[in-house]
Amino acid sequence: MSAKKNALGRGLGALIDVSEENEKPLVQHVSAPVSEILIRNIELNPFQPRTHFDEDALNELVLSVKEHGIIQPITVRRTEDDKYQLISGERRLKASKAAGKKRIPAYVREAGDESMLELALVENIQREDLDAIEVAISYQRLIEEFELTQEGLGERVGKKRATVSNYLRLLNLPPEVQTAIREKKISMGHARALAGVEDRELQLEILVKILSQDLSVRAVESLAKSARKLTEDPVEEESPRSDYEDLREHLSHHFGANIEFKRSNKGNGRIVIPFKSDEDLQRIVSILDKPGK
Repeated sequence: MSAKKNALGRGLGALIDVSEENEKPLVQHVSAPVSEILIRNIELNPFQPRTHFDEDALNELVLSVKEHGIIQPITVRRTEDDKYQLISGERRLKASKAAGKKRIPAYVREAGDESMLELALVENIQREDLDAIEVAISYQRLIEEFELTQEGLGERVGKKRATVSNYLRLLNLPPEVQTAIREKKISMGHARALAGVEDRELQLEILVKILSQDLSVRAVESLAKSARKLTEDPVEEESPRSDYEDLREHLSHHFGANIEFKRSNKGNGRIVIPFKSDEDLQRIVSILDKPGK
């Protein structure tokens, strides 16, 4: 456990500027020569957090690679002689294969399995094209693999604890909402508002409205606020139902006090017997204590 934490601490220190003033840490590549590596000798990274690739964006990258080649080298680690495992840059690797390239420029690093997980997660978290769900999954993996608190993770990736928490809450959303996030049909702001609604059916109802009516984040926040009020216990009010009125009058006459019935929409409630003084309270108690009453 401690070994993992120490490994993470050292690795992130080399990768990221985590100053409090900088909420967007920059990945700092360790100085390494760029090598031209045979693509067929590169295997994918099992720790890769990215699971979804935008097909249109990938096709655009393929065209760019055909015309200009790879501008930013990928990062790999050596596993055997002339064999490598990808650390980061799977999208560039896929585009190079699709473009018919035989070789790809790469930084070659020495990294163990723990460092591989760390490097892959941290470097991918910094990418702007990583969707919010992938970021959330990466945060969750870092927390689980290195036994971090949300605050501890925030310190290491240069984010506020609240930011980390907002991402992690996305993993509790229904699959339909998570898919909409990944497909960029709703924004992080929409998702954050939906995460504030506890009822899953209401979350899905609001999602449908977002997609069909192109609702703004502010409109969704308003809907979420209304939904929360609906799921909360309603404020108890005196029931206007006439079938309780005779009973209320009977009890009021019996106790010599203005009895109130407080009922909620769920059907439960309470009887309120007001008193004016300690002596009046004792009088009411004595009535309650009388046998047969």
